[in-house]
Amino acid sequence: MRLIIILLSVLVFGACSTGRRAIPADPSSGRTDRPADRPTASRPAPVPQSAQPVAQNWRITSTKALFLIKDSTSVRVFVNLTVRKGEQRATVEDFTSRYMLNYVIYPDYNSRERLGYGNVPLTAESVVRDTSPESGDVLIISFDVKRPANSANGVMLAEFTDINSGKKTLHDLPIRFRSTKLGDRFAFFDPKTNLLQQRHYVNAGDTVVLRDLAGTSRPLNLYRYRHDFDPAQSPMNTTPRPAPKSLGVDSSMSVSTNQPFVFQQEGLYYFQADTADAYGIGLVVADHRYPKLTRPEKLIKPVLYMSTNTEATELNNAADAKKALDRYWLTLMSGDQNLARKAIRAYYSRVEEANRLFTTYKEGWKTDKGMIYIILGSPDRVQRSRDREVWVYNQRANVSEINFTFNRKPNQFVEDHYELVRYVEYQPVWYPVVEAWRTGAIRE
Repeated sequence: MRLIIILLSVLVFGACSTGRRAIPADPSSGRTDRPADRPTASRPAPVPQSAQPVAQNWRITSTKALFLIKDSTSVRVFVNLTVRKGEQRATVEDFTSRYMLNYVIYPDYNSRERLGYGNVPLTAESVVRDTSPESGDVLIISFDVKRPANSANGVMLAEFTDINSGKKTLHDLPIRFRSTKLGDRFAFFDPKTNLLQQRHYVNAGDTVVLRDLAGTSRPLNLYRYRHDFDPAQSPMNTTPRPAPKSLGVDSSMSVSTNQPFVFQQEGLYYFQADTADAYGIGLVVADHRYPKLTRPEKLIKPVLYMSTNTEATELNNAADAKKALDRYWLTLMSGDQNLARKAIRAYYSRVEEANRLFTTYKEGWKTDKGMIYIILGSPDRVQRSRDREVWVYNQRANVSEINFTFNRKPNQFVEDHYELVRYVEYQPVWYPVVEAWRTGAIRE
């Protein structure tokens, strides 16, 4: 039995010039981490976010938001929600009939002074469903928020309330009411559906439009970087990171906002309004199957997180990637093909979801968040502040609660790239869960 053939069947469904100074190969490197809680600490952030499942009820399992400045008096907020009841996805009617949405604007995360508040009518006009494979089948809510008087910045706390159960799901979004970055006004839209795309990747051959709410046309510089970023290091690896290598421009061109264009080549792309600007908009262009991984030479890479150094080296140096990967999984599962299929399906489903959720300027599975998500799954609770997220897991291995702290790492490509604060104290949790993967105990 060839496991990779089975694996592929599971995953498949469903004018240039150079000349710009090089940047660090890992754009987030070279910054100082903020002080962070130890793994066993549980200090709440000022604005918590929780999305706990409720039996037999619809539940919000993930939220993602961004804003675009509309004019001098308001911004438009876009919130992507994944709403489920078991494996069933909510329709617009399901959601609008069951939920209410209110929001409050605060000056920052450390203040409870209200700058503004409002209720958002949830209707077929304000809520749409994006069922495209790239989106992961999400609901998109859009609404306008007035700029508070004399305020350049704020934090919007949105509260989604299930009318039947009373359960609340919170989402916080820092907002700049005055534009300081290209991404404050421009975002990627799907030219077919005209829906905003809240992700940092597209597939080679895709047509996209970078536009603002007014349909402004302006020239932009577009740079392409060709680089294979390293995957995340172990959560217990506290050794200093090596000095970053240079990330040089492979090619460059000029494009215009509000005009469709096609990405023909894979790579990391960077849109910049002016060469003197410190921040632009980054976008990963991946192969046509991404966020799925389907080629054996790519499927090999993510098993790094559950492999020994010897196993990883053998896989990476194998002459036949498919045979090597078959042998790897069958060896771990003691030759049990049925168990191997289930473990493969579970593991690569998480890899795909990590790519969908956490891609920044590199593939989602390579990020620190992606690594933790793949091995431990979705956190039971998330606590967030402006530059930090704490993922809280209840009862993993023999530990009643474990925290993973991620600090935001500034870079010119994206605003939501985070790095894990590493501790050797993660060993009692990490190794037993990895062993569970290696024995086929985790199958979903």
